[in-house]
Amino acid sequence: MVPTDPRKQKTESDFAVIGSGIGGLCCAALLARYGYSVTVCESHVTPGGAAHSFERDGFHFESGPSFFTGLSAPGSTNPIKQILDLLGEKVESVSYDRWQTHLPEGTFISSSDPKLYHEQLARFCSAEGLEQWRRMEARLERLSRGVADLPMAAMRADAGALLTLGRYARGMLRNLSGARELQNSFAWLVDQEITDPFLRRLCDFECFGLSGMDAGGTPLAEMAFMFRERFRMSVDYPIGGSQAIVAALVRGLEKHGGKLVLGAHVDSVIVEGGRARGVRLRRGGEVRARRAVVSNATIWDTLKLVPEGAFPETFRAKAAATPHTGSVVHLHLGIDATGLPPGLGIHHVVMKNWDVTAPQNVCNISIPSTLDASLAPPGHHVVHAYTAGNEPYEVWEGMHHRSEAYKAMKEERSQVLWEAMEVVIPDVRERARIALVGTPLSSERFLRRHRGTYGAAYRADQGQSFPGPKTPLPGLLCCGDSNMPGIGVPAVAVSGMVAANTLVPVRKHWKLLGELS
Repeated sequence: MVPTDPRKQKTESDFAVIGSGIGGLCCAALLARYGYSVTVCESHVTPGGAAHSFERDGFHFESGPSFFTGLSAPGSTNPIKQILDLLGEKVESVSYDRWQTHLPEGTFISSSDPKLYHEQLARFCSAEGLEQWRRMEARLERLSRGVADLPMAAMRADAGALLTLGRYARGMLRNLSGARELQNSFAWLVDQEITDPFLRRLCDFECFGLSGMDAGGTPLAEMAFMFRERFRMSVDYPIGGSQAIVAALVRGLEKHGGKLVLGAHVDSVIVEGGRARGVRLRRGGEVRARRAVVSNATIWDTLKLVPEGAFPETFRAKAAATPHTGSVVHLHLGIDATGLPPGLGIHHVVMKNWDVTAPQNVCNISIPSTLDASLAPPGHHVVHAYTAGNEPYEVWEGMHHRSEAYKAMKEERSQVLWEAMEVVIPDVRERARIALVGTPLSSERFLRRHRGTYGAAYRADQGQSFPGPKTPLPGLLCCGDSNMPGIGVPAVAVSGMVAANTLVPVRKHWKLLGELS
C-alpha cells in the first residue's frame, strides 16, 4: 500500500504550528507535553529553521548558532535546558572556557572564567577601567538574581500570569527595584558605570554578538541573563551541533504525541468566522486547528499568510514596519587539518574596526570539529564563518539564484570571510576541500526569512519592545525572533514557552511549574 502523503490530506489537531524553528518546536513540544494534539508544518525538508544543519561529503555544516550556554550546568536558567528537562530529553555537550576575539588592538581571549577574563581586560584598559568593569559586573550579578528568581517558564500573555508569576512573589518582591532597572537598555547601565573608551566599545561588541544591535539597542535583561549563564553556569557545545538540540526537541514532540510534517509549505492561514481555524498547504492539504494556530514564521512572512481583512489595517501596517536587522553571508568550509595547532579553538571573532554594526565588519568563525571530531572526516575540520547580521539585503535584491551576477556577488561578498579565516589559518584557501557560500537569498528561499533578516530589531533605548504572542486575529499566536524577548536561541525558546503557556489553562501551567521546580 502506498503511504498517505499528509501534505495532500485534510487532517485535524488541537494546534497547528507553522515552522519548526527552535521557537516553534519549543512551543509545539510543550503543547504536546501538556497533553494536546499538535501538528508542525515545516516548509523545508529538514527541521530547525535557522538552526538546521546539513551534510556534504562527510562534513556536517551548521546554518545558524554555534554558541550555547547552560546546557550542562545544574540549575541553569537557560530555557532550552528547562524545556528539554520537561520533555525528558538530554543533549550531550562538551564545556569549554575560552575563545579568541581578534580586535583592532590585538587578540583578546574571551572567557567564561572571570579571572582569565579580567586578566584580558587589564591588557587593554586602565586600572581604573578594570575597577569600573568590576562595579558594573557586581550590579549585573544583583540584577541577574531577579532573572533566576523568576523562571521564564512562569510567563504567559493573559490574566493567568497573575497566578503563575505569583508563585514566585517572594523573589519578585526581593528584586522589585532590579525588575524596574531591567526594563532599560544595557547602555543605561554602561553610561552610569563605564568611562574607559575601550570598555565602552567592548560593551557594544558584546551586545552586537547577542542581539545584532549595540548597547543602546540591547535590553539590559538580556545582558544580565547572558552574564549569569556565561560566568556562573557553563559554555557548552552540543555534540552533533545545533541539530542535536533540534533533534531532541523533535523527539520530545513526537514522544508526547505531536507530529512534524516536512516539506509542508503553508500557503495561508484558514480564517473562518473571524477566527484562525487552521492552515492550507501548497500541495493541497489542510491542517484544521480545533484550538489555535501558532506561527513561528517572521512577522513579515506571517502577514503574507493571513488573508487581507483578517487583521486590522492599523496592525498590519505597524507589523509590516517592524524594524529588522540586516542579513548574513555564510562561508561553509571543509578543510585539511594536517599540521594545525591542537589549541586552534572552536570560536574566533574577527573585527576590522570598532564601527561594530557596519556591514561586513564583524565576522564570526566556528570550528566545531575541534570539540566534536564526528562533524568532519578524519584529518579534517568543518568551518562555519559568517557576517554577524549586518549584510544589507539591497546588495542582493532582484538577483536570480542561478544567474552569473549572483555567482559573482557570492564570490565578492564572501571575500571578507576568507580574509577573516586567514587571520586564524593563514593558508586556509589551500587547505579548503569544499567551500559553500550562503546568502540573504538563501535564507529567504530555504528558511522563509523576510529579506534574509537575522531578526526583528526593536531598540531598548527608544522605548521599543518586542510584542508578546497574541495577535488581533483570534486563534492566531506568534513565536520566534519577531516576538518577546527577541533574537537568539534562549530568547526564541522563551517565546515558544510563553505562547504554549498562554494557550493552556492555568491549572495545567501550574502543574508544569511544579514539575520544573
